[in-house]
This record gives sequence, structure tokens and C-alpha cells, in this order.
Amino acid sequence: MANEEDDPIIQEIDVFLARSLLEKLYLFQYPIRPASMTYDDVTHLSAKIKPKQQKVELEMAIDTLNPNYCRSKGEQIALNVDGTCTDETSTYSSKLMDKQTFCSSQAASNVSRYAAAVYKKGELHLTPLHGILQLRPSFTYLDKADAKHREREAANEGGDSSQDEAEDDVKQITVRFSRPETEQARQRRVQSYEFLQKRQAEEHWVHLHYYGLKDSRSEHERQYLFSQGHSLAENTELIKSPSEYLMMLMPPSVEEENDKPMAPSNVLSMAQLRTLPLADQIKILMKNVKVMPFANLLSLLGSGTDPTAVLRCVQQVALLVQGNWVVKSDVLYPKDTSSPHSGVPAEVLCRGRDFVMWKFTQDRWVVRKEVAAVTKLCPEDVKDFLEHMSVARINKGWEFMLPYDEDFVKKHPDIVQRQQMLWMGIQAKLEKVYNLLKEHLTPKKQEVQSAHPLLVSGEQRVNMAKAKVKQNYGQLEKEFQKQKAEMKSNDTSAKTDVPNIRIKEEPVSVEEPMDTSAHEGLNNGLVNGLHPAQGSMDPVNGHLPGGCIDRVTQELKAFVSSTFKKQFVLTLSELKRLFNLHLASLPPGHTLFSGISDKMLQDMVLDTGCKQILVPFPPQTAASPDELKVYALWEAGDTYDQHRQVLLELFSKNYRVRRNVIQNQLSQECGEDLNKQEVDRVLKVSFCSLW
Repeated sequence: MANEEDDPIIQEIDVFLARSLLEKLYLFQYPIRPASMTYDDVTHLSAKIKPKQQKVELEMAIDTLNPNYCRSKGEQIALNVDGTCTDETSTYSSKLMDKQTFCSSQAASNVSRYAAAVYKKGELHLTPLHGILQLRPSFTYLDKADAKHREREAANEGGDSSQDEAEDDVKQITVRFSRPETEQARQRRVQSYEFLQKRQAEEHWVHLHYYGLKDSRSEHERQYLFSQGHSLAENTELIKSPSEYLMMLMPPSVEEENDKPMAPSNVLSMAQLRTLPLADQIKILMKNVKVMPFANLLSLLGSGTDPTAVLRCVQQVALLVQGNWVVKSDVLYPKDTSSPHSGVPAEVLCRGRDFVMWKFTQDRWVVRKEVAAVTKLCPEDVKDFLEHMSVARINKGWEFMLPYDEDFVKKHPDIVQRQQMLWMGIQAKLEKVYNLLKEHLTPKKQEVQSAHPLLVSGEQRVNMAKAKVKQNYGQLEKEFQKQKAEMKSNDTSAKTDVPNIRIKEEPVSVEEPMDTSAHEGLNNGLVNGLHPAQGSMDPVNGHLPGGCIDRVTQELKAFVSSTFKKQFVLTLSELKRLFNLHLASLPPGHTLFSGISDKMLQDMVLDTGCKQILVPFPPQTAASPDELKVYALWEAGDTYDQHRQVLLELFSKNYRVRRNVIQNQLSQECGEDLNKQEVDRVLKVSFCSLW
């Protein structure tokens, strides 16, 4: 008490916190200047900064007229650095060391305890410092002088013999192929000193403008060191409770802090969590738990938390799935990250996880193989997605881990509707990215979801199976009786129609009717190319009634003739495809639906003036037998008949012919000197269906 009476309070000073230069104010610590550089005559020639590294480089002029400046030494340094010639790249254009470069380094890693103070009219204004930089002279000009010296020595030691120069130019080069970089190797490379130096060098310099002490701009900037508002409401950082103020005056000792058990860096206690803003609390909880009912989330945030504010914040970091909140994919996989399993970028992972979440909005069960087939991601990534929000069930798939939250859906229909609109937008994006089919978009039929799973005993399952067997047995019995009656009626009609059947006399062929199974979708519901309702021309034992043979021949000949007049060269496979397309365009009951075999089609091709070209395909070819049979119209009656016959003769000798050989052969046989464009036109007209 006696000491306090001897040291009375003389004056109370108001302290204000200025924010105008927050994160912009730096403190530069200059070295002790030589006598030739006084405070009044120092001139900043240039200044530049790298903001991320907090690195500054200043170029300051030296007073060469000062009596303390050694002129001979300055000339010697300039000569060593730039040599005798001066150009734009010279460091000292005046042939005299007239400037000095200073580079910065951080004086303290933590500058939160430091501030710049200005006292004015009984008020103390504080501005926190963003960095404290110590400026030291840079001697890079000495490196430049050494480089010049080495160049001069190399030039003097170089031989005059051209033979030696030629031998020096010949160097052995070793070629190496780099192996794929593993994840561990990439992490080591990123943490290496060389990589960090390269990253620092890649940052661009930001050039600054220097204003003197008495400049009007400097006076304007100095005004920002004063607090703009003097009300206490704007200086809440300086208003502390007694306990907080006491803690600031007497912080806990380092020993007490070391005695506390160290928790992992990714673990937050509930006490630490509740000191954060509400949005950050919800984000951390959802990121760790991944799936959570709204009631559980409220209980973790503590009593007194506003549910409306929680709803507003949770929609920013989570999506509603079956009445529960599931953390968003971009929260788990931030931008510029990748998968630890496959190295896939975060954007692809987010799309795949969104697809899994969307599938759970459609059904409680998801099959892992289906997800992998659609997303094309590795099994480990897909497994991570499913483990976030579901539980594996043997022989069933993956079931959503939480029951359907009916209470939340009933209490908050507006939130549910808004989330449904969000899911519609996500579904539209997934459809474009993955080209989803209808089977993926249509949800499976399922029972009404309830909070309590339905339990079925073994006896009930047996009874249900017996009832299903009885029901299926009755349906199968009815179908069998119906088929039996139809077979009897068909046998009776066949016996009455046999005397009127006329059998066509032709040699027996082992070839089966032409296969149209690959094009059965083009037959408009036909069975083997024939409408079941048409009974007047039904073949019996593979043969047609006598009155239909001529009409079938005429129709088939007309089709073959018109086809080869449009496309002069066709393989049997292509001809069969065109014939099936022709059948699909015909009305029901047409004569060609009576059944056309491969042999009938090939015979008709030869009857219409076409020839088979025996192209010598290589024996290891992967083409089918029908693709190896080539037919061509020998005479079409146009100007290209002779050219076409020459080409066919060439291809009957070799399956691959060079263009210059074709051009020479056409010129010899046809007596015309054809250029490249004319040869291309002949090839296009003659082989339009093949080339």
C-alpha cells in the first residue's frame, strides 16, 4: 500500500485500435548506415515485394559526392561486375557503384504481440503489425562479377584448333525414361528444400511506389494510423471482463501448459468446439460424424441453441437423405485434393459420392457393383463412399445406416421441399455426366419406410412361400392347357391342308434359312420374318405353295437389281443387312416374308448379272465368312463400267492395292491419263459401300 501511495496515477490515456491498415502495416528494420548514407539524402530508387512470402527488396542510392565515399573502390566494383562495355543489362550504368540493394528476412514468426502506436491529443492509437522485416545488404553483384571472371578465364584457356572444338562438341547423351511417381515420392518431393525454393521463385514480384516523408501521399496514409471511430462499440477487442483481463496480464506459465496432455491435431474437445462460431461447430461435427439426425445435432450443440439458426447453417454443409443430414461431398473432398487410393481429383470423387447419396434418396439399399459400373472409380473409393453413410448386409448390399426420420420430415416440410429441389438439380447433373439409364433413374418398388424394421418369423416365411407356389402352379396349369388345345387345333388343320400342298422340286441344300436374329428388332414384331396372322402363304416343311414362287422370285430380283445399281460392290453380310431393312419397310403379309435362304439370295445375285470377286484376303483375318464373299455388278451401263472392271481385276489378285498402281493400271487399260482427283472419283463411285 505504501508503494502505491508513493506512485500515484498522474493521467489516464484512452487507447483505440485502428483497423484501416490491418494486415497491411510492416515494420522495416534497416542496418546501421555508413557515413555516406545519411537519413536526409537516402533515395529509394525502386521497391518490390512478394506478399505471400513477406519478402521485400529495396534499391537505395548511394551519395557518391560524399567525402566519405571511396570513388576508386566504387569504380573497381562496377568494372568487375559489368566489365568494360555498358548496355541495358549493366548493373551500374554510370560505371560507378552508385546504389545498394537490400533484401528482407522475417525477424519474428509471431507478430501478433506487436503494434505501431501513435500518440495524439491524449489518445493512444494502436495498429497491429502484419510483419517485421529486417533489411540486409544483398551481394548478388559479387556473384555476377565471379561469373564474368570465369567467362574471361574460359575464353583465354580455349584452344584455337578447330579439331579440338569439333571434339568438344561431340558429347555422349544418355536417355532415361522416368518411372511413374508414387504418392510417397510425390510427398517427399513437395516437402524438399529444392521444391520450396522453386515455389518461392515462381511467385511474381509486385513493384511498389516509394513516397518520401514529406510527400502529400505519405501524409494521407499516416492518417490511417488513427482510429476512425472513437465509440466503445467499435473497439470490442479492448473491452474485456476482469477474469479475461487478469489472464492477459498473467498468462499461464509454459510449464503448466506442458503438463496438459497433448491431444491429436485433428481432435477437438467439446469445450474447445463450443468456443467456435455456430457454423464452424456444425461443419466440424458433420465432417466427423458424416450422417446425423437433426435431434442428435441439436443435443451436441448444447442447450439454448436456436434450432432455426442450426437449420440455416446445416444446409450449407449437408444434404437431407431419408430425413437425416449427410455431409456434402465438397466438405470431405476440398478443391485441389485427390484420392489417397487412386489419385483421382476431388471433382471426380464429389460426383461419385453425390451419385451414392442420390441413390440412397431413391432406395434404402445400394449395390456396390452398380455404383462402380456407373462412376468408373476404383473399389476402394466406392467402399469409402458407402462406409460414410451405410452398413454392409450379407447377400443384400449396403443399407442406409439410419432409419427414416419421419418426425423431422413432418415438422419441417419447407426444408424437405427445398432439399428435393436441390436433389433434382443434382440428378440433372449426374444424368449428363454419367449418361444414366432409366433403370438407374427409376426407384425400386419398396414398402413404406418406417422407423421400425419389419420382423418376419421363419414360420411366416414358409407359409408365404407355399402360397406363392400354389399361385404359380395354378397359372402354369392354365397356360399348359391352353397350349395343348392350340396344338390339337393346329394338327387338325395340317391334316386337311396336306392334299392341296404342292412341293417345289429343287436340289436339297444343307444351308439353313438366312439368319435374321441380329435384326429381329427391325421386323416390327415378326417371328422369323413372318406375321403369325398371315396363313395363306405359310411354308410347310420349308417350301412355298406353287402360286407364290414366281411372285417371290420377282420381288427378290427387283430388290437385288435396285440395290446393286445404287451400290455396285457389296459383301454378303452387307446385302443381308440391307435385305432385312427392306423387309422391315414392307407391309404385313408381303410375299418376301415367306422365308429367303442365303442360297436363294446368292443365286439371285448371280442371275442379275453380278459376279463374285474372289478377293485373296489374308488367312489370319478376323472377318466373318459372309464378309469375305464379295459380289459386284459387272456392267451397269454407265461411263465407269470399264474403270470398274479394271479395279475388280486388280482386287481379285490382291486385297490391298496402292493408289499409284491403280492410277497406272487405269491409264494403261482405258487409255486416259487420270489425275488424283479423277482416280478418287472412280474409287468413290465404284466402291462407295466398302470404302
